[in-house]
Amino acid sequence: MAAVALRSCRRGLSHILSNGGLAALSPQRLEGVRRHKSTVQYASRPDLPKLAYRSVKGKSPGVLFLPGYGSNMNGMKAEALEEFCVSLGHSYLRFDYTGHGASEGVFSEGTIGTWKKDVLYVLDELVEGPQIMVGSSIGGWLMLLAAIARPEKTAALVGISTAADHIVTLFNALPLETRKEFEEKGEWKQPTKHSEDGLYKFSIDFLREAENHCVLQSPIPVTCPVRLIHGLKDEDVPWHISMQVAERILSPDVDVILRRHGQHRMSERDDIKLMVYTIDDLIDKLTTLV
Repeated sequence: MAAVALRSCRRGLSHILSNGGLAALSPQRLEGVRRHKSTVQYASRPDLPKLAYRSVKGKSPGVLFLPGYGSNMNGMKAEALEEFCVSLGHSYLRFDYTGHGASEGVFSEGTIGTWKKDVLYVLDELVEGPQIMVGSSIGGWLMLLAAIARPEKTAALVGISTAADHIVTLFNALPLETRKEFEEKGEWKQPTKHSEDGLYKFSIDFLREAENHCVLQSPIPVTCPVRLIHGLKDEDVPWHISMQVAERILSPDVDVILRRHGQHRMSERDDIKLMVYTIDDLIDKLTTLV
């Protein structure tokens, strides 16, 4: 059963956090992160849009960051993880899904299946060896799908506000008549404060395709270490989804870490510290096992 836990840091990480590094992650004090910023590269794929990514070489296990819906690889969590991996000498890759950020493609034409293929391409072609996948929101859903498809490339999982099945679950919870109205219109609009126009717009085709990738109806065949971080004040994705994921994952090593004042994006300084501590502990655990 999942436990609420946070382990201690190692190898002078507290020194890194308190000397102009991750502890200084306010919007006005990100120069330490920018100094380590990698350059944007583009992966060409036959008959598919190019994927934009940033990577640094280093030791195994590597860390792979999966952003949220409509987000990109330049957020504070993604940049903080790069600085952290550089400081420890571990490889790191962050990227934009098709239709997101600097990647090619049309955002409105993307699906859960489209973005799952993006993650699998990155695992197959752009990184070496097993990865600690860190998925934010819908990225947490995608990391589960990728771990099921590529167990040999998955060293551990860290979910931040994991949104497994959330879009489908939310839509299916609507009254039948309301659902029929949206189905006739061909689009479902969901209020959000994370979009410029205050709305996420999901086509009915998107929702139907997403149903093919739901993971919470049965045991999740993932056996690596899993850490799920969620804020109790998350107004977008309820924290109990992380509990549902923890209950269904087959791994014997699953922790759920709940932040009393944490919100959906988990981008406050202490939220990012917690994420880094958690990944640092996993690296320690995985390298000790080897």
